[in-house]
Amino acid sequence: MASFDAPTTHDRTDRRADPVDLYLDLLKKCLTRSVGPDPYRPIDPMHQTWKRALYVAHLPVKRALGAIGVELVRRIDGDPALQEVGIDLPAQAETMIGMRRLDNLQACVEDVLARDVPGDLLEAGVWRGGASIFMRGVLEAHGDLHRTVWLADSFAGLPPPDVERYPSDAGDTFSRNPHLAVSLEEVQENFRRYGLLDERVRFLKGWFHETLRNAPVERLAVLRLDGDMYGSTLETLDALYDKVSPGGYVIVDDYYAVPEGAGRATDDFRAERGITEELVKIDWAGAYWQRLPA
Repeated sequence: MASFDAPTTHDRTDRRADPVDLYLDLLKKCLTRSVGPDPYRPIDPMHQTWKRALYVAHLPVKRALGAIGVELVRRIDGDPALQEVGIDLPAQAETMIGMRRLDNLQACVEDVLARDVPGDLLEAGVWRGGASIFMRGVLEAHGDLHRTVWLADSFAGLPPPDVERYPSDAGDTFSRNPHLAVSLEEVQENFRRYGLLDERVRFLKGWFHETLRNAPVERLAVLRLDGDMYGSTLETLDALYDKVSPGGYVIVDDYYAVPEGAGRATDDFRAERGITEELVKIDWAGAYWQRLPA
């Protein structure tokens, strides 16, 4: 079996004078708002905590306020350490994945460009589009004129748990969180704000089981999953893994953050398919592996 020197993360200190790195570092800081911290945060407690249970009980009130343009937020001083690892849920930033997972994403995209690994880039589960905006920015910075960035999302939040098909999703409340529902038009406007919306950014709107299997995607160099839930993760892998080129990357954003959802689905898929490539930890939430030739 051939081997590759897979990047763990992009080193932000190695080529500080390089214009490409300067642009991409600034882009990451803007997308996470670490360049100018937002003093407000949405109220959205961590899962499996008493605060989360209280939050879910009051979701009807939150939705009613949202209908008249009011959102409950808390004032907080931005914590660079939390922004670094994507724990600090942002009110306005285009991504919540933090600098380390953006560094890893940069390293993976730059590696497939350097090796000329064939295929496009796809993110399944995009929220406000920040990670996909960054992938398009990496292509732009390196002068790639051919690859497309695909964004797959319902653009209406996460689906209700299908417990009959995916028992691991029992009790999941992601579908009831209005903060996760971001419209297609808002995501497109976010791309436009950074000057990165063009014909090489394409959208697959709908639930993953409806859109991904027959999506007009021929080959992928980077597949990034951010569906959180067991069903969403497994459906993405089932539909798209065979399109990932040897030498390409599969990134699972919430492998550790949602162990009964994205984590278990990833483990089950890898076991069923006999995938033995090393699963590399990125930070407290994310993991990735590089698909090697058979």
